[in-house]
Amino acid sequence: MAISREEFDLIRSFVHEHSGIQIGEGKEYLVENRLTVLMVQNGCKDFIELHKKLVADAGPLRAKVVDAMTTNETLWFRDASFFSAVSDFIVPQLMEKAARQPQVRIWSAACSTGQEPYSIAMLLDHARRKSRGQQAPPLEKFQILATDISPSVLVIAAAGRYNQLAISRGMREAFLERYFNKTGTMAYEVDPAIRKLVTFQQFNLKNSFDGLGPFDLILCRNVLIYFSNELKAEIYRKLHARLTPDGLLAIGASESPRGYTSNFEQVMVGGAALFRPKKGS
Repeated sequence: MAISREEFDLIRSFVHEHSGIQIGEGKEYLVENRLTVLMVQNGCKDFIELHKKLVADAGPLRAKVVDAMTTNETLWFRDASFFSAVSDFIVPQLMEKAARQPQVRIWSAACSTGQEPYSIAMLLDHARRKSRGQQAPPLEKFQILATDISPSVLVIAAAGRYNQLAISRGMREAFLERYFNKTGTMAYEVDPAIRKLVTFQQFNLKNSFDGLGPFDLILCRNVLIYFSNELKAEIYRKLHARLTPDGLLAIGASESPRGYTSNFEQVMVGGAALFRPKKGS
């Protein structure tokens, strides 16, 4: 069923209000493709009726619509230059931190089906193994919080089970052999020791960050591009407040806090650009 201009504006305003996601002009087809089935399943004859039900709904339908409109594009070790910097520079820094402080905390925001936080966890363990064990801090010193607004992707992430197609998207052969157990003919399960490092939690970036931090490393990559400029500025301010003074923020290669906040300075780590809080900010 074709969506009218009035219906499109109502739905995209609702999605923006409840998730922060900004659906751009000309994306009527996206709303049609992702919400038509939900509309029919809920007995609505058009998107006007769906919107009325959404306004009246306090939970399940609202969550399903936001879930359906969320983009969940991910793969293992996404962005080679960034993960080279993580492996060669950031992980060694985190290891040094873990040797002198009670815990090192990492946040993977908008983690989707879990590939990013599990990739970080595997690199931490890999670095420990390379350091020949006893000199390295125990894995228990590291804590990774992984959040997403979508409850459906978090179910997959927490289960840590991936089919052959998901595994083929960036997984390194040596890491597949070490950190996965094969279950059945086409399924792989993340090793329990790696899964134990990651805590998954549903979280909306529009909400307060006060109960989350502090963090030594925050990954919020390729997320803010979907938000309005006003919400981007607000989220950058909240991310800054959750970082330790020497913490690092990783965002997408096409993203920058410039124009939204002056509280970060760019640092080149290997071949990757990251951001840290300015001294005194």
